[in-house]
Amino acid sequence: MKRSGLSLMSFTVLLTLLMSAVPAVFAQGATPAATPAPAAATPAPPAAPTSGPRAEFQRLMEDAETKLLRLAEAVPAEKYTWRPGEGVRSVSEVFLHVAAGNYGILRRAGAQPPEGLDLRGLEKSTTEKAKVVEALKASFAHVRQATNKLTDADLDKTAPWFGDRQASYREILFFLAAHQHEHLGQSIAYARINGVIPPWTEERQQQQQPPKQPEKPKQ
Repeated sequence: MKRSGLSLMSFTVLLTLLMSAVPAVFAQGATPAATPAPAAATPAPPAAPTSGPRAEFQRLMEDAETKLLRLAEAVPAEKYTWRPGEGVRSVSEVFLHVAAGNYGILRRAGAQPPEGLDLRGLEKSTTEKAKVVEALKASFAHVRQATNKLTDADLDKTAPWFGDRQASYREILFFLAAHQHEHLGQSIAYARINGVIPPWTEERQQQQQPPKQPEKPKQ
């Protein structure tokens, strides 16, 4: 009986060892899971030019952008519907005309405006101050992105222009800068008529004022 019991115990131990080895055997023959491929890195946007004609153009546009946005913020919201006469653009329409120009003029140089943007209707799309300011900001961001993608060599390319002629991309950029400063002057005149001093002028005037003299003590 003892010998029989020992044999049963040995068989049980052997069976346990065999069962524990089965998963390892199958695991060795299994195909390893495929490692997921790393996600493709998003290419960095083109860097802004630091010299050359595109850099000079961007500096002109940055000056117009800063002044137009500061002026748009300074004009009270209730004055956005003011216009100097019938058939003349209102305050909001001038600002939105600038925004539409940033898209429409650059389209001649191959920079497509955002899909779904109604350039013809943008000028009259809103009189709400916050929306007008946001539209201006978005349009100037578009100008920066578009001109960053161009190269200086691209400026010699030509495109159909007004008057049934061809214009170089360089001329198109010159025209856009002139367009912005033209309507900056118009917006300054609108602001002045409505009692708003351009913020940069007001700052300069404050800097030029002589410091106040301390009051003399009363005797």
